[in-house]
Amino acid sequence: MKKVPCMEAVVSVLESEGVDTVFGIPGAAILPLYAALQNSSIRHITVRHEEGGTHAADGWARVTGNVGVCIGTSGPAGTNMITGLYTALADSIPMICVTGQAVTSKLHQEAFQAVDIVEIARPVTKWAVQLKEPAQAPWVFREAFRRARSGRPGPVLIDLPIDVQRGLCLYDPDVDAPLPVEVPQPLPRAVSAAMDLLEGARRPIILAGGGVIGAEACDELRALAEHLQIPVQVTLMGKGAFPEDHPLFAGMAGIQTQTRWGNAAFLESDLVLAVGARFGDRHTGDLDVYRRGRKFVHVDIDPLQIGRVFQPDLGVVGHARPVLAALRDEARRRSEPRAAGKWVRKVGELRGTLVRRDDFDDVPIKPPRVFKEINDYFPRDTTFVTAIGLYQIWSGQFQTTYLPRRYLVCGQAGPLGWEVPAAMGVKLAHPERQVVAVVGDYSFQFLMEEVAVAAQYRVPFVIVMINNEYLGLIRQAEIPYDMNYAVDLHYGEGGIDHVKAMEAFGCPARRVELPGDIRGALAWASAEAARERLPVLVEVMVEREANAAMGPSLEAIKEFEPLPELITADWSD
Repeated sequence: MKKVPCMEAVVSVLESEGVDTVFGIPGAAILPLYAALQNSSIRHITVRHEEGGTHAADGWARVTGNVGVCIGTSGPAGTNMITGLYTALADSIPMICVTGQAVTSKLHQEAFQAVDIVEIARPVTKWAVQLKEPAQAPWVFREAFRRARSGRPGPVLIDLPIDVQRGLCLYDPDVDAPLPVEVPQPLPRAVSAAMDLLEGARRPIILAGGGVIGAEACDELRALAEHLQIPVQVTLMGKGAFPEDHPLFAGMAGIQTQTRWGNAAFLESDLVLAVGARFGDRHTGDLDVYRRGRKFVHVDIDPLQIGRVFQPDLGVVGHARPVLAALRDEARRRSEPRAAGKWVRKVGELRGTLVRRDDFDDVPIKPPRVFKEINDYFPRDTTFVTAIGLYQIWSGQFQTTYLPRRYLVCGQAGPLGWEVPAAMGVKLAHPERQVVAVVGDYSFQFLMEEVAVAAQYRVPFVIVMINNEYLGLIRQAEIPYDMNYAVDLHYGEGGIDHVKAMEAFGCPARRVELPGDIRGALAWASAEAARERLPVLVEVMVEREANAAMGPSLEAIKEFEPLPELITADWSD
Protein backbone atom coordinates (compact mmCIF):
# COMPACT_ATOMS: atom_id res chain seq x y z
CA MET A 1 0.00 0.00 0.00
CA LYS A 2 1.32 3.43 -1.01
CA LYS A 3 2.20 6.21 1.43
CA VAL A 4 0.41 9.45 0.52
CA PRO A 5 -0.11 12.84 2.16
CA CYS A 6 -2.92 12.17 4.61
CA MET A 7 -4.97 15.11 3.31
CA GLU A 8 -4.93 13.53 -0.16
CA ALA A 9 -6.44 10.44 1.42
CA VAL A 10 -9.10 12.67 3.04
CA VAL A 11 -10.00 14.22 -0.32
CA SER A 12 -10.29 10.73 -1.85
CA VAL A 13 -12.73 9.87 0.92
CA LEU A 14 -14.78 13.02 0.24
CA GLU A 15 -14.99 12.19 -3.46
CA SER A 16 -16.04 8.59 -2.84
CA GLU A 17 -18.71 9.75 -0.37
CA GLY A 18 -20.43 11.72 -3.14
CA VAL A 19 -19.25 15.20 -2.19
CA ASP A 20 -18.88 17.33 -5.32
CA THR A 21 -19.03 20.79 -3.70
CA VAL A 22 -17.56 22.16 -0.49
CA PHE A 23 -17.96 25.61 1.03
CA GLY A 24 -15.25 27.33 2.97
CA ILE A 25 -12.59 29.98 3.55
CA PRO A 26 -8.89 29.07 3.38
CA GLY A 27 -6.53 30.07 6.16
CA ALA A 28 -2.99 29.32 7.20
CA ALA A 29 -3.94 26.46 9.52
CA ILE A 30 -5.92 24.53 6.91
CA LEU A 31 -3.71 24.93 3.81
CA PRO A 32 -2.51 21.29 3.62
CA LEU A 33 -6.12 20.23 3.07
CA TYR A 34 -6.56 22.97 0.45
CA ALA A 35 -3.39 21.80 -1.30
CA ALA A 36 -5.03 18.39 -1.69
CA LEU A 37 -8.37 19.88 -2.77
CA GLN A 38 -6.92 21.91 -5.64
CA ASN A 39 -6.14 18.80 -7.70
CA SER A 40 -9.44 17.03 -6.99
CA SER A 41 -12.79 16.86 -8.76
CA ILE A 42 -14.43 18.73 -5.88
CA ARG A 43 -15.60 22.29 -6.51
CA HIS A 44 -14.71 24.76 -3.76
CA ILE A 45 -16.94 27.79 -3.15
CA THR A 46 -15.21 30.57 -1.21
CA VAL A 47 -17.84 32.08 1.05
CA ARG A 48 -17.64 35.43 2.84
CA HIS A 49 -18.37 34.17 6.37
CA GLU A 50 -17.99 30.72 7.89
CA GLU A 51 -21.57 30.76 9.17
CA GLY A 52 -22.65 31.38 5.58
CA GLY A 53 -20.55 28.40 4.56
CA THR A 54 -22.28 26.13 7.04
CA HIS A 55 -25.72 27.26 5.86
CA ALA A 56 -24.74 26.73 2.22
CA ALA A 57 -23.54 23.20 3.06
CA ASP A 58 -26.78 22.73 5.00
CA GLY A 59 -28.90 23.74 1.98
CA TRP A 60 -26.85 21.45 -0.27
CA ALA A 61 -27.41 18.57 2.18
CA ARG A 62 -31.16 19.17 2.57
CA VAL A 63 -31.82 19.10 -1.14
CA THR A 64 -29.49 16.18 -2.01
CA GLY A 65 -29.91 14.02 1.09
CA ASN A 66 -26.12 13.65 1.16
CA VAL A 67 -23.63 15.03 3.70
CA GLY A 68 -22.77 18.72 3.24
CA VAL A 69 -19.20 19.88 3.90
CA CYS A 70 -17.88 23.22 5.16
CA ILE A 71 -14.19 24.03 5.72
CA GLY A 72 -12.50 26.77 7.72
CA THR A 73 -9.24 27.60 9.38
CA SER A 74 -8.48 27.73 13.11
CA GLY A 75 -9.86 29.93 15.88
CA PRO A 76 -12.74 32.22 14.87
CA ALA A 77 -13.50 30.16 11.77
CA GLY A 78 -14.63 27.32 13.99
CA THR A 79 -16.54 29.51 16.42
CA ASN A 80 -18.29 31.14 13.45
CA MET A 81 -19.51 27.67 12.44
CA ILE A 82 -21.30 26.96 15.73
CA THR A 83 -24.63 28.48 14.66
CA GLY A 84 -24.61 26.35 11.51
CA LEU A 85 -23.78 23.22 13.47
CA TYR A 86 -26.61 23.94 15.91
CA THR A 87 -29.01 24.51 13.01
CA ALA A 88 -28.08 21.20 11.41
CA LEU A 89 -28.36 19.33 14.70
CA ALA A 90 -31.77 20.82 15.48
CA ASP A 91 -33.15 19.92 12.05
CA SER A 92 -31.40 16.53 11.67
CA ILE A 93 -29.24 17.55 8.70
CA PRO A 94 -26.10 15.51 7.89
CA MET A 95 -23.10 17.84 7.67
CA ILE A 96 -19.36 17.82 8.34
CA CYS A 97 -17.48 20.93 9.38
CA VAL A 98 -13.69 20.77 9.08
CA THR A 99 -11.46 23.20 10.96
CA GLY A 100 -7.77 23.84 10.89
CA GLN A 101 -5.88 23.99 14.17
CA ALA A 102 -2.56 25.19 15.54
CA VAL A 103 0.38 22.83 15.90
CA THR A 104 -0.37 20.25 18.59
CA SER A 105 2.69 21.23 20.64
CA LYS A 106 1.30 24.77 20.96
CA LEU A 107 -2.29 23.99 21.95
CA HIS A 108 -1.58 24.42 25.66
CA GLN A 109 0.27 27.70 25.13
CA GLU A 110 -2.63 29.88 23.91
CA ALA A 111 -1.12 30.06 20.43
CA PHE A 112 -2.52 32.41 17.79
CA GLN A 113 -6.06 31.39 16.78
CA ALA A 114 -5.86 28.23 18.86
CA VAL A 115 -9.15 27.41 20.58
CA ASP A 116 -10.57 24.11 21.84
CA ILE A 117 -13.21 23.97 19.12
CA VAL A 118 -13.95 20.31 19.87
CA GLU A 119 -15.23 21.12 23.35
CA ILE A 120 -17.08 24.20 22.08
CA ALA A 121 -18.80 22.18 19.33
CA ARG A 122 -19.57 19.07 21.34
CA PRO A 123 -23.08 20.16 22.52
CA VAL A 124 -24.18 21.02 18.96
CA THR A 125 -22.80 18.00 17.09
CA LYS A 126 -23.29 14.26 16.98
CA TRP A 127 -19.52 13.88 17.18
CA ALA A 128 -16.67 16.35 17.59
CA VAL A 129 -13.15 15.00 17.23
CA GLN A 130 -9.59 16.21 16.81
CA LEU A 131 -7.30 14.24 14.55
CA LYS A 132 -4.25 13.03 16.52
CA GLU A 133 -2.34 10.94 14.00
CA PRO A 134 -1.98 11.18 10.19
CA ALA A 135 -2.71 7.45 9.93
CA GLN A 136 -6.20 8.05 11.30
CA ALA A 137 -7.18 10.66 8.71
CA PRO A 138 -9.14 8.59 6.14
CA TRP A 139 -10.78 6.49 8.84
CA VAL A 140 -11.89 9.43 10.98
CA PHE A 141 -13.52 10.96 7.89
CA ARG A 142 -15.18 7.63 6.97
CA GLU A 143 -16.58 7.41 10.48
CA ALA A 144 -17.70 11.05 10.32
CA PHE A 145 -19.80 10.34 7.23
CA ARG A 146 -21.25 7.21 8.84
CA ARG A 147 -22.21 9.07 12.00
CA ALA A 148 -23.65 12.04 10.13
CA ARG A 149 -25.95 9.71 8.18
CA SER A 150 -26.79 7.13 10.88
CA GLY A 151 -29.85 7.13 13.10
CA ARG A 152 -31.16 10.66 13.44
CA PRO A 153 -28.86 12.48 10.98
CA GLY A 154 -26.81 15.43 12.16
CA PRO A 155 -23.52 17.33 12.03
CA VAL A 156 -19.94 16.31 12.86
CA LEU A 157 -16.92 18.54 13.47
CA ILE A 158 -13.36 17.39 12.65
CA ASP A 159 -10.46 19.50 13.92
CA LEU A 160 -7.15 19.15 12.07
CA PRO A 161 -3.91 20.36 13.70
CA ILE A 162 -1.65 21.59 10.94
CA ASP A 163 1.27 19.33 11.84
CA VAL A 164 -1.02 16.30 11.58
CA GLN A 165 -2.33 17.55 8.21
CA ARG A 166 1.24 17.57 6.90
CA GLY A 167 1.78 13.90 7.73
CA LEU A 168 1.72 10.81 5.52
CA CYS A 169 -0.43 7.71 5.77
CA LEU A 170 -0.88 4.38 4.01
CA TYR A 171 -4.02 4.54 1.88
CA ASP A 172 -5.37 2.85 -1.24
CA PRO A 173 -8.72 4.20 -2.48
CA ASP A 174 -9.28 1.05 -4.53
CA VAL A 175 -9.75 -1.02 -1.38
CA ASP A 176 -11.82 1.52 0.55
CA ALA A 177 -15.48 2.50 0.38
CA PRO A 178 -18.16 4.27 2.47
CA LEU A 179 -19.06 2.51 5.69
CA PRO A 180 -22.50 0.86 5.81
CA VAL A 181 -25.31 2.74 7.53
CA GLU A 182 -27.81 0.74 9.54
CA VAL A 183 -31.47 1.12 8.62
CA PRO A 184 -33.36 0.14 11.79
CA GLN A 185 -36.34 -2.12 11.08
CA PRO A 186 -39.47 -1.99 13.24
CA LEU A 187 -40.55 -4.91 15.40
CA PRO A 188 -43.40 -6.77 13.65
CA ARG A 189 -45.47 -6.80 16.85
CA ALA A 190 -45.08 -3.02 17.14
CA VAL A 191 -46.33 -2.61 13.57
CA SER A 192 -49.29 -4.88 14.35
CA ALA A 193 -50.11 -2.90 17.50
CA ALA A 194 -49.98 0.37 15.56
CA MET A 195 -52.34 -1.05 12.94
CA ASP A 196 -54.73 -2.20 15.67
CA LEU A 197 -54.90 1.37 16.95
CA LEU A 198 -55.40 2.78 13.45
CA GLU A 199 -58.22 0.34 12.72
CA GLY A 200 -59.87 1.11 16.05
CA ALA A 201 -59.90 4.86 15.49
CA ARG A 202 -62.87 6.70 14.01
CA ARG A 203 -61.02 9.90 13.09
CA PRO A 204 -57.29 9.09 12.66
CA ILE A 205 -54.72 11.34 11.04
CA ILE A 206 -51.12 10.73 9.99
CA LEU A 207 -48.67 13.47 11.01
CA ALA A 208 -45.64 13.55 8.69
CA GLY A 209 -42.54 15.28 10.02
CA GLY A 210 -39.19 16.07 8.45
CA GLY A 211 -38.06 12.51 9.15
CA VAL A 212 -40.37 11.25 6.39
CA ILE A 213 -38.57 13.44 3.85
CA GLY A 214 -35.14 12.60 5.23
CA ALA A 215 -35.91 8.90 4.97
CA GLU A 216 -37.20 9.19 1.37
CA ALA A 217 -40.43 7.65 2.63
CA CYS A 218 -43.01 9.85 0.88
CA ASP A 219 -44.21 7.10 -1.48
CA GLU A 220 -44.77 4.70 1.41
CA LEU A 221 -46.62 7.41 3.33
CA ARG A 222 -48.94 8.09 0.43
CA ALA A 223 -49.61 4.41 -0.21
CA LEU A 224 -50.57 3.83 3.43
CA ALA A 225 -52.80 6.90 3.57
CA GLU A 226 -54.58 6.05 0.32
CA HIS A 227 -55.15 2.40 1.24
CA LEU A 228 -56.69 3.27 4.62
CA GLN A 229 -58.13 6.63 3.50
CA ILE A 230 -56.54 8.46 6.43
CA PRO A 231 -56.04 12.25 6.19
CA VAL A 232 -52.42 13.42 6.34
CA GLN A 233 -51.05 16.51 8.05
CA VAL A 234 -47.49 17.82 7.86
CA THR A 235 -45.29 19.70 10.27
CA LEU A 236 -43.34 22.73 9.07
CA MET A 237 -40.27 20.52 8.51
CA GLY A 238 -42.53 17.99 6.80
CA LYS A 239 -43.94 20.33 4.15
CA GLY A 240 -43.65 18.51 0.86
CA ALA A 241 -43.88 15.03 2.36
CA PHE A 242 -47.48 14.87 1.06
CA PRO A 243 -48.86 16.90 -1.87
CA GLU A 244 -51.05 19.72 -0.64
CA ASP A 245 -53.52 19.31 -3.52
CA HIS A 246 -54.19 15.67 -2.61
CA PRO A 247 -57.77 14.93 -1.40
CA LEU A 248 -56.36 13.43 1.82
CA PHE A 249 -54.21 16.44 2.71
CA ALA A 250 -55.44 17.73 6.07
CA GLY A 251 -53.44 20.93 6.43
CA MET A 252 -51.01 21.90 9.14
CA ALA A 253 -51.63 22.12 12.86
CA GLY A 254 -49.65 24.51 15.03
CA ILE A 255 -49.69 27.73 17.00
CA GLN A 256 -47.74 29.74 14.42
CA THR A 257 -47.28 27.96 11.10
CA GLN A 258 -50.75 26.47 10.73
CA THR A 259 -53.93 26.46 8.69
CA ARG A 260 -57.30 27.14 10.32
CA TRP A 261 -58.74 23.94 8.94
CA GLY A 262 -55.62 22.01 9.91
CA ASN A 263 -56.02 22.97 13.56
CA ALA A 264 -59.74 22.18 13.44
CA ALA A 265 -59.12 18.76 11.89
CA PHE A 266 -56.43 17.94 14.44
CA LEU A 267 -58.73 18.89 17.32
CA GLU A 268 -61.43 16.60 15.91
CA SER A 269 -59.06 13.64 15.51
CA ASP A 270 -59.01 10.74 17.94
CA LEU A 271 -55.67 9.15 16.92
CA VAL A 272 -52.43 10.63 15.61
CA LEU A 273 -49.81 8.47 13.88
CA ALA A 274 -46.76 10.74 14.06
CA VAL A 275 -43.85 9.69 11.84
CA GLY A 276 -40.46 11.40 12.00
CA ALA A 277 -41.84 14.33 14.01
CA ARG A 278 -40.42 15.63 17.27
CA PHE A 279 -43.53 17.42 18.67
CA GLY A 280 -41.84 20.82 18.63
CA ASP A 281 -43.38 23.47 20.85
CA ARG A 282 -44.40 25.72 17.92
CA HIS A 283 -46.38 22.76 16.58
CA THR A 284 -48.00 21.53 19.79
CA GLY A 285 -48.54 24.69 21.81
CA ASP A 286 -50.37 23.93 25.06
CA LEU A 287 -49.84 20.19 25.49
CA ASP A 288 -53.07 19.70 27.45
CA VAL A 289 -55.03 20.97 24.46
CA TYR A 290 -52.83 19.14 21.96
CA ARG A 291 -53.20 15.75 23.66
CA ARG A 292 -56.79 16.01 24.88
CA GLY A 293 -59.17 13.39 23.49
CA ARG A 294 -56.73 11.55 21.24
CA LYS A 295 -54.20 8.74 21.30
CA PHE A 296 -50.72 8.96 19.83
CA VAL A 297 -48.46 6.50 18.03
CA HIS A 298 -44.95 7.95 17.72
CA VAL A 299 -42.59 6.52 15.10
CA ASP A 300 -38.97 7.67 15.26
CA ILE A 301 -35.54 6.32 14.33
CA ASP A 302 -34.13 7.69 17.60
CA PRO A 303 -35.45 5.85 20.68
CA LEU A 304 -34.56 8.88 22.82
CA GLN A 305 -37.11 11.00 20.96
CA ILE A 306 -40.02 8.82 22.04
CA GLY A 307 -41.48 10.16 25.26
CA ARG A 308 -39.21 13.21 25.20
CA VAL A 309 -42.08 15.71 25.05
CA PHE A 310 -44.90 13.48 26.26
CA GLN A 311 -45.51 9.77 26.55
CA PRO A 312 -47.32 8.33 23.53
CA ASP A 313 -49.76 5.46 23.73
CA LEU A 314 -47.40 3.46 21.51
CA GLY A 315 -43.79 4.05 20.51
CA VAL A 316 -42.33 2.43 17.40
CA VAL A 317 -38.58 2.63 16.84
CA GLY A 318 -37.42 2.39 13.27
CA HIS A 319 -36.42 4.13 10.07
CA ALA A 320 -39.48 5.89 8.62
CA ARG A 321 -39.36 4.12 5.25
CA PRO A 322 -39.42 0.49 6.48
CA VAL A 323 -41.93 1.40 9.20
CA LEU A 324 -44.34 2.99 6.72
CA ALA A 325 -43.73 0.14 4.26
CA ALA A 326 -44.50 -2.41 6.98
CA LEU A 327 -47.68 -0.54 7.96
CA ARG A 328 -48.71 -0.38 4.30
CA ASP A 329 -48.13 -4.11 3.86
CA GLU A 330 -49.99 -4.91 7.08
CA ALA A 331 -52.91 -2.75 5.95
CA ARG A 332 -53.03 -4.54 2.61
CA ARG A 333 -52.88 -7.91 4.33
CA ARG A 334 -55.81 -7.04 6.58
CA SER A 335 -58.18 -5.37 4.13
CA GLU A 336 -58.91 -4.21 0.62
CA PRO A 337 -58.40 -0.51 -0.17
CA ARG A 338 -61.00 1.58 1.59
CA ALA A 339 -63.30 4.19 0.11
CA ALA A 340 -63.32 7.71 1.51
CA GLY A 341 -65.58 7.78 4.56
CA LYS A 342 -67.32 10.42 6.59
CA TRP A 343 -64.11 11.51 8.34
CA VAL A 344 -62.37 12.24 5.04
CA ARG A 345 -65.42 14.16 3.84
CA LYS A 346 -65.47 16.13 7.07
CA VAL A 347 -61.84 17.15 6.64
CA GLY A 348 -62.67 18.19 3.08
CA GLU A 349 -65.51 20.37 4.39
CA LEU A 350 -63.12 22.03 6.81
CA ARG A 351 -60.67 22.66 3.99
CA GLY A 352 -63.36 24.43 2.01
CA THR A 353 -64.74 26.53 4.86
CA LEU A 354 -62.05 27.39 7.44
CA VAL A 355 -59.74 29.32 5.16
CA ARG A 356 -57.93 32.65 5.27
CA ARG A 357 -58.01 35.42 2.71
CA ASP A 358 -54.99 36.08 0.53
CA ASP A 359 -56.63 38.27 -2.13
CA PHE A 360 -56.19 41.66 -0.46
CA ASP A 361 -55.81 44.69 -2.76
CA ASP A 362 -54.77 47.02 0.06
CA VAL A 363 -51.89 49.48 -0.14
CA PRO A 364 -49.52 49.08 1.66
CA ILE A 365 -49.51 45.47 0.54
CA LYS A 366 -50.80 42.88 2.99
CA PRO A 367 -48.31 39.98 3.29
CA PRO A 368 -50.80 37.18 2.44
CA ARG A 369 -51.18 38.74 -1.03
CA VAL A 370 -47.45 38.24 -1.65
CA PHE A 371 -47.78 34.51 -1.01
CA LYS A 372 -50.85 34.28 -3.23
CA GLU A 373 -48.76 35.70 -6.06
CA ILE A 374 -45.88 33.35 -5.26
CA ASN A 375 -48.26 30.35 -5.34
CA ASP A 376 -49.87 31.50 -8.59
CA TYR A 377 -46.67 32.31 -10.47
CA PHE A 378 -44.06 29.69 -9.62
CA PRO A 379 -44.47 26.08 -10.88
CA ARG A 380 -45.11 23.24 -8.46
CA ASP A 381 -41.55 21.89 -8.65
CA THR A 382 -39.98 25.19 -7.50
CA THR A 383 -37.67 24.88 -4.50
CA PHE A 384 -38.37 27.47 -1.80
CA VAL A 385 -35.99 28.40 0.98
CA THR A 386 -37.05 30.45 3.99
CA ALA A 387 -35.81 31.14 7.51
CA ILE A 388 -37.38 32.68 10.63
CA GLY A 389 -39.73 35.56 11.45
CA LEU A 390 -43.22 36.66 10.52
CA TYR A 391 -42.46 35.91 6.86
CA GLN A 392 -41.74 32.26 7.78
CA ILE A 393 -45.07 32.07 9.59
CA TRP A 394 -46.97 33.59 6.66
CA SER A 395 -45.07 31.26 4.33
CA GLY A 396 -46.05 28.22 6.39
CA GLN A 397 -49.66 29.36 6.50
CA PHE A 398 -50.12 30.35 2.86
CA GLN A 399 -47.48 28.72 0.64
CA THR A 400 -48.43 25.49 -1.08
CA THR A 401 -45.92 22.66 -1.48
CA TYR A 402 -46.28 19.48 -3.49
CA LEU A 403 -42.95 17.64 -3.58
CA PRO A 404 -40.32 16.58 -1.04
CA ARG A 405 -37.12 18.62 -0.68
CA ARG A 406 -38.83 21.59 -2.37
CA TYR A 407 -39.62 23.55 0.81
CA LEU A 408 -36.53 24.08 2.95
CA VAL A 409 -36.78 25.88 6.27
CA CYS A 410 -34.56 26.17 9.34
CA GLY A 411 -37.32 24.92 11.57
CA GLN A 412 -35.97 24.61 15.10
CA ALA A 413 -32.85 26.74 15.58
CA GLY A 414 -34.18 29.59 13.46
CA PRO A 415 -30.96 31.49 12.58
CA LEU A 416 -31.48 34.79 10.82
CA GLY A 417 -29.53 35.02 7.58
CA TRP A 418 -29.97 31.35 6.67
CA GLU A 419 -31.88 31.77 3.42
CA VAL A 420 -29.40 33.30 0.95
CA PRO A 421 -26.48 30.90 1.59
CA ALA A 422 -28.87 27.93 1.84
CA ALA A 423 -30.49 28.87 -1.47
CA MET A 424 -27.02 29.09 -3.02
CA GLY A 425 -26.25 25.58 -1.76
CA VAL A 426 -29.52 24.29 -3.22
CA LYS A 427 -28.87 25.83 -6.63
CA LEU A 428 -25.31 24.50 -6.77
CA ALA A 429 -26.64 21.03 -5.99
CA HIS A 430 -29.43 21.25 -8.59
CA PRO A 431 -28.60 23.87 -11.24
CA GLU A 432 -31.64 22.81 -13.26
CA ARG A 433 -34.14 23.78 -10.55
CA GLN A 434 -35.95 27.06 -10.06
CA VAL A 435 -34.88 28.25 -6.58
CA VAL A 436 -36.60 31.02 -4.64
CA ALA A 437 -35.47 32.41 -1.30
CA VAL A 438 -38.25 34.09 0.70
CA VAL A 439 -36.55 36.49 3.11
CA GLY A 440 -37.26 39.22 5.61
CA ASP A 441 -35.44 42.53 5.42
CA TYR A 442 -33.65 42.00 8.76
CA SER A 443 -32.72 38.38 8.10
CA PHE A 444 -31.36 39.33 4.68
CA GLN A 445 -29.04 41.83 6.31
CA PHE A 446 -27.49 39.18 8.59
CA LEU A 447 -25.57 37.41 5.82
CA MET A 448 -26.18 39.62 2.80
CA GLU A 449 -22.46 39.39 1.96
CA GLU A 450 -23.13 35.89 0.63
CA VAL A 451 -24.89 37.52 -2.33
CA ALA A 452 -21.38 38.37 -3.49
CA VAL A 453 -20.52 34.66 -3.51
CA ALA A 454 -23.53 33.80 -5.66
CA ALA A 455 -22.61 36.66 -7.99
CA GLN A 456 -18.96 35.60 -8.24
CA TYR A 457 -19.80 31.99 -9.07
CA ARG A 458 -22.84 32.86 -11.21
CA VAL A 459 -25.42 31.08 -9.07
CA PRO A 460 -28.86 32.31 -10.18
CA PHE A 461 -31.91 32.34 -7.93
CA VAL A 462 -34.76 34.68 -7.04
CA ILE A 463 -34.95 36.46 -3.69
CA VAL A 464 -38.40 37.66 -2.61
CA MET A 465 -38.10 40.05 0.32
CA ILE A 466 -41.06 40.77 2.61
CA ASN A 467 -39.97 44.20 3.88
CA ASN A 468 -41.84 45.72 6.80
CA GLU A 469 -38.81 47.61 8.15
CA TYR A 470 -39.39 45.97 11.51
CA LEU A 471 -38.29 43.08 13.66
CA GLY A 472 -41.85 42.02 12.94
CA LEU A 473 -42.16 38.84 14.98
CA ILE A 474 -40.67 40.48 18.05
CA ARG A 475 -42.83 43.58 17.58
CA GLN A 476 -45.90 41.32 17.60
CA ALA A 477 -44.56 39.44 20.64
CA GLU A 478 -44.25 42.77 22.44
CA ILE A 479 -47.95 43.58 22.09
CA PRO A 480 -48.96 41.84 25.38
CA TYR A 481 -46.27 43.92 27.10
CA ASP A 482 -47.85 47.12 25.73
CA MET A 483 -44.59 48.06 24.07
CA ASN A 484 -43.05 48.70 20.68
CA TYR A 485 -39.43 48.95 21.72
CA ALA A 486 -36.09 48.47 19.95
CA VAL A 487 -37.69 46.76 16.94
CA ASP A 488 -38.24 49.60 14.43
CA LEU A 489 -35.68 49.52 11.60
CA HIS A 490 -37.05 52.47 9.64
CA TYR A 491 -34.88 55.54 9.20
CA GLY A 492 -34.45 58.32 6.66
CA GLU A 493 -36.36 57.77 3.43
CA GLY A 494 -36.99 54.08 4.06
CA GLY A 495 -34.02 52.52 5.77
CA ILE A 496 -31.62 50.40 3.75
CA ASP A 497 -32.11 50.63 0.00
CA HIS A 498 -31.90 46.93 -0.76
CA VAL A 499 -32.13 47.56 -4.50
CA LYS A 500 -28.94 49.62 -4.37
CA ALA A 501 -27.33 47.07 -2.06
CA MET A 502 -27.96 44.33 -4.62
CA GLU A 503 -26.65 46.57 -7.40
CA ALA A 504 -23.48 47.11 -5.35
CA PHE A 505 -22.96 43.33 -5.51
CA GLY A 506 -23.53 43.47 -9.27
CA CYS A 507 -27.02 41.95 -9.10
CA PRO A 508 -30.38 43.15 -10.44
CA ALA A 509 -33.19 44.18 -8.08
CA ARG A 510 -36.62 45.79 -8.15
CA ARG A 511 -38.87 47.31 -5.48
CA VAL A 512 -42.65 46.70 -5.49
CA GLU A 513 -45.17 48.85 -3.63
CA LEU A 514 -48.47 47.95 -5.34
CA PRO A 515 -50.09 44.47 -5.16
CA GLY A 516 -50.83 44.46 -8.87
CA ASP A 517 -47.14 44.78 -9.66
CA ILE A 518 -45.98 41.68 -7.75
CA ARG A 519 -46.58 39.09 -10.47
CA GLY A 520 -44.81 41.12 -13.11
CA ALA A 521 -41.83 41.60 -10.82
CA LEU A 522 -41.62 37.85 -10.14
CA ALA A 523 -41.67 37.13 -13.88
CA TRP A 524 -38.97 39.76 -14.47
CA ALA A 525 -36.79 38.36 -11.67
CA SER A 526 -37.08 34.78 -12.94
CA ALA A 527 -36.15 35.78 -16.47
CA GLU A 528 -33.35 38.10 -15.31
CA ALA A 529 -31.82 35.45 -13.03
CA ALA A 530 -31.78 32.93 -15.87
CA ARG A 531 -30.39 35.44 -18.38
CA GLU A 532 -27.70 37.00 -16.18
CA ARG A 533 -26.89 33.89 -14.11
CA LEU A 534 -27.16 35.99 -10.94
CA PRO A 535 -29.32 36.23 -7.82
CA VAL A 536 -32.13 38.74 -8.40
CA LEU A 537 -34.12 40.54 -5.69
CA VAL A 538 -37.79 41.50 -5.63
CA GLU A 539 -38.27 43.73 -2.59
CA VAL A 540 -41.96 43.92 -1.64
CA MET A 541 -42.86 46.76 0.72
CA VAL A 542 -45.64 45.46 2.97
CA GLU A 543 -47.84 46.87 5.70
CA ARG A 544 -45.40 47.74 8.46
CA GLU A 545 -47.38 46.49 11.46
CA ALA A 546 -49.20 43.53 9.92
CA ASN A 547 -49.58 40.59 12.32
CA ALA A 548 -49.67 36.84 11.69
CA ALA A 549 -52.36 34.60 13.14
CA MET A 550 -51.03 32.76 16.19
CA GLY A 551 -51.85 31.88 19.79
CA PRO A 552 -50.93 29.76 22.81
CA SER A 553 -52.84 26.63 21.80
CA LEU A 554 -54.47 24.99 18.78
CA GLU A 555 -57.87 26.18 19.95
CA ALA A 556 -56.82 29.76 20.79
CA ILE A 557 -55.41 31.23 17.58
CA LYS A 558 -55.97 34.98 17.24
CA GLU A 559 -56.77 36.19 13.74
CA PHE A 560 -55.70 39.69 12.75
CA GLU A 561 -57.09 39.93 9.21
CA PRO A 562 -60.69 39.77 7.95
CA LEU A 563 -61.82 36.21 7.27
CA PRO A 564 -64.07 34.91 4.49
CA GLU A 565 -67.66 34.37 5.47
CA LEU A 566 -67.97 31.00 7.19
CA ILE A 567 -70.06 28.32 5.51
CA THR A 568 -71.42 25.98 8.13
CA ALA A 569 -71.04 22.25 7.65
CA ASP A 570 -72.64 19.18 9.21
CA TRP A 571 -70.27 17.89 11.91
CA SER A 572 -72.54 15.26 13.43
CA ASP A 573 -71.39 11.64 13.43
